[in-house]
Amino acid sequence: MSTEDTARLLAEQITELESQERQLVLPHFTYDDAWTLGTLLVRMAREAAAPVAIDIRRGGQQLFHAALPGSTPDNDAWIDRKRRVVERYGCSSLLVGTRFRAKGTTFEASSRLDPDTYAAHGGAFPLTVEGAGVIGTVVVSGLPQLEDHAMVIKALHQFLGR
Repeated sequence: MSTEDTARLLAEQITELESQERQLVLPHFTYDDAWTLGTLLVRMAREAAAPVAIDIRRGGQQLFHAALPGSTPDNDAWIDRKRRVVERYGCSSLLVGTRFRAKGTTFEASSRLDPDTYAAHGGAFPLTVEGAGVIGTVVVSGLPQLEDHAMVIKALHQFLGR
């Protein structure tokens, strides 16, 4: 693939990821909403036999966590690292990593952040509430990063009734 093709592909991915964040804004996010979204993700993961861990937080409080068969403690470490990227940048971990790649570098090489603490890999998505901004995160870990991200996006669309 040529440099121009790669640049075009990354620009298209960034546009799509930014669009997802604009579309997936919540009217509110309560404890019950965290349970509903979390159990939806668990059901989706079980149907796909996906060996994932799932985490939902609002502010500094963990509202939901589940580890499915085949997941490991390493998935929880990935959850924490991806979640910190969303908390720091205010957008999805996949979008952050893609923006760095579009600049011809990597998050690890250019962010000046400890890669043992931060990971700009797909699977962490901001929970954004109308009028309040980013209030938390939803994270899936255990699949390849694009699949982790896609599972979160699919669940948020279903959660919002779309």
